[in-house]
Amino acid sequence: MPRFFCPVPLNEGQSLALPGTAARHVQVLRLQPGQTITLFNGEGGEWEATITRMGRSDVDVMLGAHHATEREPDREVRLALGMPANERMDWLVEKAAELGVAGLQPLHTAHSVLRLTGERATKKQGHWQSVAVAACEQCGGNRVPTVHAVADFAAWLKSLPPANAGELRCLLSLTEGTQPLAQTLALAPTGASVLFLSGPEGGLNANEDAQARAAGFAPVTLGPRVLRAETAALAALALAIS
Repeated sequence: MPRFFCPVPLNEGQSLALPGTAARHVQVLRLQPGQTITLFNGEGGEWEATITRMGRSDVDVMLGAHHATEREPDREVRLALGMPANERMDWLVEKAAELGVAGLQPLHTAHSVLRLTGERATKKQGHWQSVAVAACEQCGGNRVPTVHAVADFAAWLKSLPPANAGELRCLLSLTEGTQPLAQTLALAPTGASVLFLSGPEGGLNANEDAQARAAGFAPVTLGPRVLRAETAALAALALAIS
């Protein structure tokens, strides 16, 4: 059954005009009155909905039963990363959303190739948020991860609250003194969330690595191989939510 993100209040028995993006997707799929779709608004669960009217550019539905279905990982996992270049960031956002990441923080770091400011940064953030929405529509996720505005590495670190036992902070690192990620996760307190920090192509520089450790990030490794920036981030996510 086709699934659509509908970021408005939803209630059983409600008659609703679909928001523009969802309405366009219904039009593209050539769905017809009487057909059933699934809606979710990111607040938990999903609704059955029946198409009642197809206009030239608008679509009306009648909401049916709500199902308290959750397909999110048991552990909340977030990712902050130096943005990879080209289309790799799009791919990373899509796959991270499919895996169940709770939030993504794009960062400017010393080795970052991709540099975004002003209107271009705002447009990219909106684009990546749309990529995350589409991924959740496809994979069955009912809670869309937030893609935050692009931030400077040092400023973002300063904005973090003090480290606490309820959150495990992990720095993906190739330097000496790292611990296997699986071992770190196994020792984490029950119910603790995870915040991963991953560098761009070339990784974080020595100063950034030191700043991250001072902010409570424990250096971890995924093994002896040198992975691409996007591969390392997704491998860490997959391990943390398994």
